[in-house]
Amino acid sequence: MDIDLEPVAVFEAPIYLRYHATSARAITPFLHALRRGILLGHRSPATGKVLFPPLGSCPESGQPTSEEVVLADTGTIISFTTVHLAIPGSKLKPPFTVANIMLDGADQFFSHLVSGCALEDVAIGMRVRAKWRPASEWGYSLENIEYFVPTGEPTVDIPTLKAERLRLAQERRHA
Repeated sequence: MDIDLEPVAVFEAPIYLRYHATSARAITPFLHALRRGILLGHRSPATGKVLFPPLGSCPESGQPTSEEVVLADTGTIISFTTVHLAIPGSKLKPPFTVANIMLDGADQFFSHLVSGCALEDVAIGMRVRAKWRPASEWGYSLENIEYFVPTGEPTVDIPTLKAERLRLAQERRHA
C-alpha cells in the first residue's frame, strides 16, 4: 500500500459529545441555585476569595470550599474576544463577543456572551448585567443566562478592581 506522508494542513472533524453525569456534592447546590436564578459562589477558607463558578476546592490552597456566597448578576468585563468563525452546531451567528466576566462580589472570572450593543462598543472594564432566559426555560446550567448586556455605568479600572478584591479577600481571610 502506497501511503502519502505529506501532512494535511486542514481537515474538518466535528465531534459532538453529550454527557450524562451526576453532580458532585460541592457543585450540586450551585446547580440547584442556577435553576432558581441565583448565582452561587464559594468562599475559600484559605484565601478568603470568592470563586465562581464554585469548584469544590480552592485552586490556590487545595482546601475544600463550602461557604456559599450569593452573587449579583452584574459584573465587569476583564477581557474579551470577538468570534468571527461559525461554531459547528451552534445557533450563534458570527460575529459575536465572548467575555471573561468577574461578577460583583467574586474574585474569579468566567466566560459568557456579551450582546445588546455594537461589537466595537465592548470594552475591558465595561459593566454588564445578565439577560436571563424566561424562567420556564431554566435548567441546571449557566445557559439560563442568554448573554450579558451593558449597564451604562462608567467603565471600571481593572487594576483598581483587582486590588480592591484582593484587599477584601485578605480582610476576610484574617477575620
